[in-house]
Amino acid sequence: MNCIFCKIIAGEIPAKLLVDSNHVVAFPDLNPVAPTHILILPKRHVENAAELAEVDPDALKEIFKVAKKLAGELNLPGYRTVFNTGEAAGQSVFHAHLHLLGGRSFSWPPG
Repeated sequence: MNCIFCKIIAGEIPAKLLVDSNHVVAFPDLNPVAPTHILILPKRHVENAAELAEVDPDALKEIFKVAKKLAGELNLPGYRTVFNTGEAAGQSVFHAHLHLLGGRSFSWPPG
């Protein structure tokens, strides 16, 4: 498989892991769009969050628990979580991953 996130999980590509549990890893995004921009993803390769909800709902739950934990550790007064699903929505790596964004004000609607 030629998935960059799977290679990070396998240790083939170095990354600063902020979380490395049995089911989830988290690391800073290489191209941040906010002062805090962390990617949180399941170790199991699934294409998107909808698929993850079907095949491993416990991992999906853990992803959000990790987001809450990291936001607390970073003293974020508020934060945004984003899953992009499909190329038309901006997904560029087809391994489910949550973007944890914070450290600045966000507008609505996004995008």
